[in-house]
Amino acid sequence: MTSPAADTHGASPARRVVVGYSATKAGRDALAFAARLAQATDAVLDVTVVLPGEGRSVITPHDPSYTRYLREQAQQWIATAIDRIPADVTAHAHVRQADSFAEGLIEVADALEARCIVVGAADGASRGRHRLGATTDELLHSSDVPVVLVPRGTRKIPASTGITRLTVGIGVRPGADALLHDTASLADATGAPVRLLSLLPVDVPVGADTGTIRLAGTTEIAEVLASARATLPGTLDAEVVTAEGDSIQDAVARLDWEPGEVLLVGSSRLAQPRRLFLGSTAAKMLREVPVPVIVVPRTRAHAGGAR
Repeated sequence: MTSPAADTHGASPARRVVVGYSATKAGRDALAFAARLAQATDAVLDVTVVLPGEGRSVITPHDPSYTRYLREQAQQWIATAIDRIPADVTAHAHVRQADSFAEGLIEVADALEARCIVVGAADGASRGRHRLGATTDELLHSSDVPVVLVPRGTRKIPASTGITRLTVGIGVRPGADALLHDTASLADATGAPVRLLSLLPVDVPVGADTGTIRLAGTTEIAEVLASARATLPGTLDAEVVTAEGDSIQDAVARLDWEPGEVLLVGSSRLAQPRRLFLGSTAAKMLREVPVPVIVVPRTRAHAGGAR
């Protein structure tokens, strides 16, 4: 069931997925994955087009007729987008004005108490690769709900693929509770198996005793992964994987990735509470990961974890 238009007020279903849509390849990539995610989790899909607000330009004067034209064009784009969504996914359309694309998406997500915000790669990304732009960068610094980064070309994956596996990037530092909570929630909703992933120490200085460093790192990582596995519900069986390589990118590139896979990573320890920030390790991983990446805030704005 779909609807061509809806406002952001009224009762909110238990699960909502907000996708930032534009009539571009990146927009269609984001829409395709968001539809698969909504279908797999029985969520409502909120397709959102954000138009420039009156404060976004100091050069072009406000013109009501031009604003009306943009809204009509946005409604056409969004109607076309909803036609691409599987019939069994409930979809609502939202057109909002804001000073930035990210701000508009966050406003819609907050109003709907959405589970996440889905966006495509920035211009210039090659197929199967991520690329962060101004919108994603702003989202990662200001959103208090998970942000899903979708690589270029995701629209080519059949809708029937679903969500086939959840890989979780586990670091050696504490603070993965929110990440593991969201993983368990998503695994329960999708039925997808979980793979706990950590990286052996890489990018070590020239001349360092790499053997000793790797041995110590292997022991520490094994302990962290065992602790993470124990944190997950007893009914959820999780595979444990350690990736090795000469660099983070090399280690990630050696892993197998399924077409329907999703990677979950936590925000940087330097991020403000309930805010996202992509740490250096996750940023390096993003250069090689060919699947959608969900970045989870360190803490939640509401008790009870993921919405």
